[in-house]
Amino acid sequence: MEAVTKQLVPDKLLELGFAFSASKTFLSAVEMGVFTELAQSSMTAAELTEKLGLHPRSARDFLDALVALKVLDYSDNAYSNTPESDLFLDRSKPSYIGGYLEMYNTRLYRFWGSLTEGLRSGKPQNEAKNGEDFFGTLYQDPARLKLFLEAMSGVSMGVAKAIAEKFPWENFQTFIDIGTAQGQLPVTVALSHHHLQGGGFDLPVVRPIYEEYVASRGLSQRLHFHGGDFFQDMLPSADVLVMGQILHDWNLEEKHLLIAKAYEALPTGGALIVYDALIDDERCQNKFGLLMSLNMLIETFGGFDYTGADCCAWMDKVGFKDTYTKPLVGAYSMAVGIK
Repeated sequence: MEAVTKQLVPDKLLELGFAFSASKTFLSAVEMGVFTELAQSSMTAAELTEKLGLHPRSARDFLDALVALKVLDYSDNAYSNTPESDLFLDRSKPSYIGGYLEMYNTRLYRFWGSLTEGLRSGKPQNEAKNGEDFFGTLYQDPARLKLFLEAMSGVSMGVAKAIAEKFPWENFQTFIDIGTAQGQLPVTVALSHHHLQGGGFDLPVVRPIYEEYVASRGLSQRLHFHGGDFFQDMLPSADVLVMGQILHDWNLEEKHLLIAKAYEALPTGGALIVYDALIDDERCQNKFGLLMSLNMLIETFGGFDYTGADCCAWMDKVGFKDTYTKPLVGAYSMAVGIK
């Protein structure tokens, strides 16, 4: 009896090609505050249409698409948030990550339209094409900078909790988070390990934002701010240094330099923790890490993401004697080097 040949269909390819429609539908919902409105109470289609100022022609399709995308629930003729949407997409909650998604919507969505050009030129496709410096401008505006750093805190919350749980902090006394932003990681680690003293290192303009956040968590006596530029200045010394979502911004030479500076700042027996969306060593599983590396093409002049094996090899090169990698949460892993 002849084997039945499975008929090939293009559905998966068509779905992938149209995936931008799902992304934009979701990002528009974040932009319009759908999830913040529904955090107050569930609403009917008519109520949401009026609240959000939607045109009735497409309102029901828009809302039902969000249900199909599993970011809203629908029952008893009313829409409500899913547990994840309620926690992470309500602007009134400290766990809100929508600020980052709003940046995806207003900036990255259009820049990714030039990916083909970037792949052929090897050059950024963001504001740099017109001689602008988005991040330089951002850091000059305290109000916008605070919103951006708060968004980064929401995005990094899960990773920070995983590092607090999965690294042997009991073996160390002090730590510094390099590129600390608002201070989500040092706060999370310090709240989990009461013996630790530490802080964060970032550009001086970040100090008031960091200190306000740390004070709000009652940790001002244990966590201090160190201002500086990690390319121009020496890194502060501590038993553990953390570099989270830092290395992927820079080219290979700059990556080597930052790891070497961390090695010099650590005592013998000290540890460097590097976390990013580390690409799997076979480079075929961590889709988010690979796409994030393409995002570094869009956003930077030389940045790229990398595998855990790559990072351990760079650590070995500057003198770290023991290196290993460990999964954290979702697409994120950490590489650890012991001096």
